[in-house]
Amino acid sequence: RPAPARRGPLGPPGSSRPGQGRGRRTRKPGIFWRYRRIWFMFGFLGFTALAGAIWVVTQIPLPSEAPLAQTTLIFDASGAQVAELHGVENRFPIKIEQVPAITQAAVIAAEDRNFLEHGGVDPWSILRATWADIRNKGATQGGSTITQQYVKNQIVGSERSLMRKLKEAVVAVKLERKYSKPQILEKYLNTVYFGRGAYGIEAAAKTYFRKGVEDLDLKESAYLAGLIRTPSTGDVYSDPETAYFLRSSVLRTMVKARTITQAQADEAERTKIEQYTFAPEKADTTFTNLTDNGSEYFIDYVRQQLIRDYGQDRVLRGGLRVYTTLDPKVQDYAYRAVYDTLKNPERDPIGSLVSLDSEGRVVAMVGNRRWADSQVNVAAGTAGGGGGRQGGSAFKPFVLTEAIKQNIPLTNKYYNGAAKIGPLPGWGDQEVHNYGDTGFGYINLIDATVNSVNTVYAQLVDQVGPANVVATAHDLGITSDLLPVPSITLGTQEVSVLEMADAYLTFFRDGTHVDPRVITKVTEGAAVLVEDKPTGVRRAIPRETAQQVREVLGQVVERGSGTQAQLPGGAWGKTGTTDGFGDAWFVGANDKLVTAVWMGYPEGQSRPLLNVEGVNKVAGGTLPAFIFKKFMTKAAPTDGKPAPDPILDVRALNGSSSAARPAGASSESSTTTTAVEAASPATTIAPVASPAITIPAPKPTVPAPTLIAPTIPSTTPTTRRTQPTITFPPGFPP
Repeated sequence: RPAPARRGPLGPPGSSRPGQGRGRRTRKPGIFWRYRRIWFMFGFLGFTALAGAIWVVTQIPLPSEAPLAQTTLIFDASGAQVAELHGVENRFPIKIEQVPAITQAAVIAAEDRNFLEHGGVDPWSILRATWADIRNKGATQGGSTITQQYVKNQIVGSERSLMRKLKEAVVAVKLERKYSKPQILEKYLNTVYFGRGAYGIEAAAKTYFRKGVEDLDLKESAYLAGLIRTPSTGDVYSDPETAYFLRSSVLRTMVKARTITQAQADEAERTKIEQYTFAPEKADTTFTNLTDNGSEYFIDYVRQQLIRDYGQDRVLRGGLRVYTTLDPKVQDYAYRAVYDTLKNPERDPIGSLVSLDSEGRVVAMVGNRRWADSQVNVAAGTAGGGGGRQGGSAFKPFVLTEAIKQNIPLTNKYYNGAAKIGPLPGWGDQEVHNYGDTGFGYINLIDATVNSVNTVYAQLVDQVGPANVVATAHDLGITSDLLPVPSITLGTQEVSVLEMADAYLTFFRDGTHVDPRVITKVTEGAAVLVEDKPTGVRRAIPRETAQQVREVLGQVVERGSGTQAQLPGGAWGKTGTTDGFGDAWFVGANDKLVTAVWMGYPEGQSRPLLNVEGVNKVAGGTLPAFIFKKFMTKAAPTDGKPAPDPILDVRALNGSSSAARPAGASSESSTTTTAVEAASPATTIAPVASPAITIPAPKPTVPAPTLIAPTIPSTTPTTRRTQPTITFPPGFPP
């Protein structure tokens, strides 16, 4: 077989077509070409999946934005803000117009320098951040735009997935089409976290600088903008080096963007951050008080009522506006009256004061000495995180009220006003003693109340019945559980300062009870949830009964155990001291306010009130009565002008001066023997059959005595009266 013709480089001999020559082997196709069908299939499937995902995401409607948690604000009676209530998110939404231009520029420089140009996603920022990460130099900005950060924080969440990032980008573009740049920046500034629990630029300004956002300057704005990237380590008190680096980065970027000059940046750099920001405080994350007049206990009491009525989430996140009854000046007077008197925190007891106006508004509440040391609100009793305290002889007016209701004349005389009596049925084997074992002999109910004679009241409670006293006390305003035992007449059961003030307010209101209240108005947006009106208004006791009790309590102040509480325009009230000087009270009023004062040690009855501010034995007629006077002369003066502070006369309170009280009057008479007061009424004293008590009565032919009804407001003269205002009919036994 002849050999085949030799192929030339461009083909066989004589051929003019290229590629037909011999001498060159044919190339094998590459791997991509050999598997081109498989690669095409994968490419097609990938493109289809990506296109499908994009289509699915784009077809999803723009998700609704989660409602912002807003801080609840509390205002006093003057309209001034006094506190903030918030949960984990402390937030105050603001309008973009409130944010200074320099602050807006700082945030844009720190987080998204191309914010005004891009359409929601900035590819160049992504490339820049990626390149910085590759070089391990870090980036002063991330790849996400401000719009994307808002979408992640408020709409799609922070899950690490490709689908979430894709959805974030698509929603960001949609937001850019729906809202203007200022609107998007406003949303971002209201949601971004700045550390220390502050969400949003307004909360950050308050938290770090104690000012509103509208007052921020360049150095403050640059510092806050730097915190957005690393809120915890960016805090100068956590990591000063990082804080200064971040502030410098923001300032340099602002210079490059020509929003500030280099000279302005240099000036801001020269100021130490510690000079204009506040150190973080260790405080309750749900409670920020803005005053220093001891009102934290009042605010916490308001917070408890709000949570009870509206729930915690609504209170801490709902942005309520709460208007309260707290009078800022009166609160100042109250706190100073208590703790300018008990001025030694290491040695002195704690004190509490509650003052109510005629409508039951709590205008002042002193719950303890210092919130940072103890959050127990003694004024509120068990509702304040602690317990009640024994009322002592301040409880006697409730027994007297029941006696008047049962038509027992105030002029009824008791032969046995002895220094001690007993043992009595229902008291176990214990005797009842008067204060200082003072005997009074033949004495009527008026003088027995004026001098707080325990031995007479021990007989009186048996006559009227302890269960009836419990019912009357509850009608007057005492809400604590009370046991119907004879020792109730001596105030051995626990009550709160607020309860006592409310019960005496019923006397002030001529027998009409009204619930004490601390809130006058609550709004939620445009809705008004609570309006200013009294609640619990009801007839508790007859008008004449309240007036008689009030008149007798006026005698307590004029010539009895409460002379230290005398006011220029007249006052009435009752002292109270528990056994062993464990608690001391004065509860009373003038023609404007009803005020209850208590003092004692947190340890309770185990630590007596001895040698306090020079007073040897603190009874209700000593320091509590003095605090009442000091407060009332400032908060409720008769002529409308606060009087100078009264001078504490320790010699008088210790009984070394005749000025302490009129001759023959007891300074306080509200204790029994230690065994009686120390015993628990719930376990050692049980009600038993009433003993027979002989009470002298007026002659049948003589009409009942007529009580001169007092007037309210009080018009009691400043000079002391030596006799009670009781008119006895002719022939009545002396």
